[in-house]
This record gives sequence, C-alpha cells and structure tokens, in this order.
Amino acid sequence: MTDLNSRSAQRTKQLGPAQGGHSPWRFSTAPCMDWTDRHCRRFWRTLTRHTRVYTEMVTTGALLHGDIKRHLRFNSDEHPVALQLGGAVPADLAACAKLGEQWGYDEINLNCGCPSDRVQNGRFGACLMAEPALVRNCVAAMREACDIPVTVKHRIGIDHQECYSELLNFVGTVASGGAEVFLVHARKAWLQGLSPKENRDIPPLNYEWVYHLKRDFPALTIVINGGIETLDACAPHLEHVDGVMLGRAPYQNPWLLSEVDTRLFSAGDAHVESREAAVEAMLPYIESQLSAGARLHHVTRHMLGLYQGQYGGRQYRRHLSEHAHKLESGANILLEAMAFCQTPPGRVVATG
Repeated sequence: MTDLNSRSAQRTKQLGPAQGGHSPWRFSTAPCMDWTDRHCRRFWRTLTRHTRVYTEMVTTGALLHGDIKRHLRFNSDEHPVALQLGGAVPADLAACAKLGEQWGYDEINLNCGCPSDRVQNGRFGACLMAEPALVRNCVAAMREACDIPVTVKHRIGIDHQECYSELLNFVGTVASGGAEVFLVHARKAWLQGLSPKENRDIPPLNYEWVYHLKRDFPALTIVINGGIETLDACAPHLEHVDGVMLGRAPYQNPWLLSEVDTRLFSAGDAHVESREAAVEAMLPYIESQLSAGARLHHVTRHMLGLYQGQYGGRQYRRHLSEHAHKLESGANILLEAMAFCQTPPGRVVATG
C-alpha cells in the first residue's frame, strides 16, 4: 500500500489544484441519465464556474458504432467537464477514452456503479465491482490511450459483498492500474430485486466506509456521493474526504449551485447575483440552440427547479411545462414564466 500511495501522490501532482488550492474534485455534480446532457451542464455553468460536471453515461458501443458527434459534443463553457463511459472491454474503453480526449474533455470516468438491467446485461456498471482485476485492466488501457485523468465511480459493494475488506481490495486493485480518483456512492447496489430508482434510496448509506478508504489510501482522491442534499451537509464530509458529489439535489434545486464557488472554492464573488440574472445569461445560448433546430424545452426542462420554494415558483414551472415543448415556442416563453416570480411591492420573500 505504501508503494501505491507513493505512485498516486506523484500522479496527483500532474492534476494541479483547483481554485484556492482545493482539489479539482472538491465539489461535483453526478452523472445522471436523461438529466445531465449538454444543455443542463451549460445552464449549471451560469451558476458556478468551479463545480466539476459529468456527462450522462455513454456506452462504448454507442461511440464505436453510433453517432460520435451526438454523444460527445459539448459547449466550451462547460469546463471542467468529464465524460463518463460505460463498458468492460479494455480495448474499446481505450478507444473511447482517446476520443473523449480528442473532443476536449477534462477527464474520463468509468461507470462501476449503475445497477440497471441493461447495464448488467452488458457486463458493466455496478457488476464490475465483482471483477476488480478487469476494472484495473480497463483503467490501465484508458490511461495508456489518453493523457487526461481516468477516474472511477463505484458503489461500496454489491449484493453478496458485506465486508469492508472487499471494498478495500477493489480500490487497491483498480488504483494499481493507474486510477487516482474514486467517486464513491456510499451505498451498496442490490442487483437483484431493486430497480435503479430504488437502488438510489433503499440500500442504507455507509459514509464511514468511504472515510475509511481515505485513511487507508491517503494519496488517492476520494469523493463521497449519496444522500447529500445541501451545501451545509457537505462540510462534515469534507473533514474526512477530498470532495463531495451531488446528484438529484442540484437538478431539483439548481440555485444551490450559485453558492458553491464562494462557499467551497473561496472564489470571491458569486457567479450570478440572482435567479433573474441566471435566466438572462441563458438567453443567448437558448437563441443559438433554437436557431440550430432545438426545441425550447430541450433547454428549459433543466431549468424547471430554478425558482423552487420561491414566490411564483409553481406558476413558473407550470408555464414552462405547458408551453416550452411547442414547436413555435421561443425564449419569450421563459421570460413569461419568470414574470410570475416577480415579488409584489411590499412583500418580503426569503431567499435561498
């Protein structure tokens, strides 16, 4: 383990610090299928400069045999942005990692945490936790193929794995292939009997095992994920690990991202001062996407939670839901929705 930590420490020097000397992985948003597409990530970037954002999982088959541009294109404003791959064949993953680097991504992430039946049938995702040597070989192949960081997102175990030693062995084995950053969802994945949605909530959280990983592998970057819903809740975790990753919380209440830079990266002024400013900042992007043939709802569906808990928030959401999908809808629909949230004179509304 000493040699492993020494090698990891040398590799980590190549990554460099993020804002304020913090780890580049101090705060990130989780890859979420059907959510974290390029429009979502572009919207989030109006709220935070330093949060690390992840794509939806892209399978190696989709890249090697499908439309590469559709899967890999992203906006230059999204950096730092990571491409998450799903696969289990080292040569295929290597080829896709090289593609990701060529397209300008800052990181390649291997999915070892998704429990869906489709993923299991392809022998990747969470079921890879039963094959640490294979994951090590996959990571080694990807690192050989590209010069950007190769990271792994995984669970603390699957079905039959009940001992911390199995998690320790997984991380140690995979790290020996060159992985230096581990994004750990602090729940087991129950591959039989639970849906992917249930696997996000029902298996109990075990943060202590993730903390233990950091103690056992001090030179590795360990990021904790699962059940973290606010920035206040991040602070206790950051006393034990290098970073936190949030999934559903920023999607459902994106305004929380507006405080990440100041609170977690010591970055000075907030990126935007108000929700209205965030909407205004998105208008040029929306117009460009509409001109390219997109529908308004392709972008605004990711903005539905912007006014969560605010005056007029329900009307804002309803207006977008009812009108943004229409072929003729333009950016004016978003402005009309925002108008519902203007505070009447004399009314005091709590912020946050």
